[in-house]
Amino acid sequence: MGGYLVKRIMIAIPLLVVISFLAFVLNQLSPLDPAEIILRAQEVPVVTDELITETRTALGLDRPLFVRYVDWLSSCLQLDFGSSYVTGKPVWSLLGPALLNTLKLTIVSAVFIIILSIVLGIVCALREGKVLDISVRGISFFVTAMPTYWLAALMVWYFSVKLDWFPTSGMDSYSSYVLPVAVIVVGYAGIYFRLIRSSMLSNLHEDYVLYGRACGLPESRIILHILRNSLQVAVSVFGLAIPVILGSTVVVENIFAWPGLGTLTVKSILSRDFPIIQAYVLVLAAAFVLFNTMSDIINVFLNPKLRKEL
Repeated sequence: MGGYLVKRIMIAIPLLVVISFLAFVLNQLSPLDPAEIILRAQEVPVVTDELITETRTALGLDRPLFVRYVDWLSSCLQLDFGSSYVTGKPVWSLLGPALLNTLKLTIVSAVFIIILSIVLGIVCALREGKVLDISVRGISFFVTAMPTYWLAALMVWYFSVKLDWFPTSGMDSYSSYVLPVAVIVVGYAGIYFRLIRSSMLSNLHEDYVLYGRACGLPESRIILHILRNSLQVAVSVFGLAIPVILGSTVVVENIFAWPGLGTLTVKSILSRDFPIIQAYVLVLAAAFVLFNTMSDIINVFLNPKLRKEL
């Protein structure tokens, strides 16, 4: 088991290094010089070539690319992502609070998605072909096909404007979570519960279920065994639920004016604030690698066959 953990870590580290390098060279792909972007963000009235050269020298942009990358990566490991081109503030002072706000929204949504997916998956699998199963699957196909921005706008119009039940924007109270979380849960639970249902159905026809019933085991115990085996397939999907939601909250956060990573990133893209964009890409990539590794480790604990193969 220890060797497997070391192997997973040895795979994750080079992957993160490659991703960090790709994130770093983002500003090299821009047609504008980073020094010029900084000067224009500072509202310098006249941007001359001499001033751009001086700014490049002052910021170390005239050094070789690889040297700058190594310095940037070593600083990132200390949570120092540089300074914003627009505000001049440290990137982490802007990214940290936004990340915390997005994590609050993401974790709450992920909990509801996992619970709802497991419950609906079990119920629909045990009622295969019945009215309940057909109805739930039909509704899930319909709601997951809705564009996120349209569903969010519809909820704001009905629940906030017409009924005045929830606030339209911000995160001032617990009620501010209801609509954003509902939009995210509707979009993902309809996908994940079908995975649970499909896996449950495949396990329902396994020989061990027939033998268990023949031996007189309680139905509840048999269902628990089926659920455990079914979750082995879903763990990998659920393991990526948090980073997937983390990276897909851009539309929801901008519609509901949620002060998170999505809102901050859109503003940074529009203003070409590359240090914030680079930090966002790096943090999101690290989350994907981390949770993917964790889901693989959980699968090893759940499946004895995988432990024997290690």
